[in-house]
Amino acid sequence: MKLLTGNDLKTGAVTWWSGTDWSIHVEDAVDVAGHEDEIARREEAARRVNAPYIVDAEVNQGTPRPVHIKERVRALGPTVRPDLTLKPADPDIGNWVI
Repeated sequence: MKLLTGNDLKTGAVTWWSGTDWSIHVEDAVDVAGHEDEIARREEAARRVNAPYIVDAEVNQGTPRPVHIKERVRALGPTVRPDLTLKPADPDIGNWVI
């Protein structure tokens, strides 16, 4: 499985390609294998994301999970302060800015 990730140009937030748009939740990411270069070029040209790139991932209990530890930290947040980790059910997540 291949995921497309980058950073939102307005906020700097880590984003994941969801198939139609960008999401800050890795759970929304979709497999882009075979189309990764085309999507990355199009989205970078649209100036919605900075430096999109592909990461290897696996499905774990139905959820995409980056294979490399660096990408897992980008997806889930800090490893030393669990209280800082992004939580999908957080009502303030829409207002979250780095």
